[in-house]
Amino acid sequence: MQCNMLEAKSQLSRLVQAALEGEDVIIANKGVPVVRLVKIGAQGFTRKPGAWAELPKAKADWDSPKTNAAIADELTGGEWS
Repeated sequence: MQCNMLEAKSQLSRLVQAALEGEDVIIANKGVPVVRLVKIGAQGFTRKPGAWAELPKAKADWDSPKTNAAIADELTGGEWS
């Protein structure tokens, strides 16, 4: 379903209900689609506290000037000094 801004203002409850029922609801401005109403669903995954704890630890010199210069050289093709 597509409706213009003015209609959406006066019919917001009906449009929200349609979106909750799974209908594709698009609001247009002067006939040009600009937004889509969508139902906010449950998160697709379960968060696991501490999941990042299993990542490898950073080296002690991860933020040294030498390491930063090496990264800058990689990113700029050696043109950074």
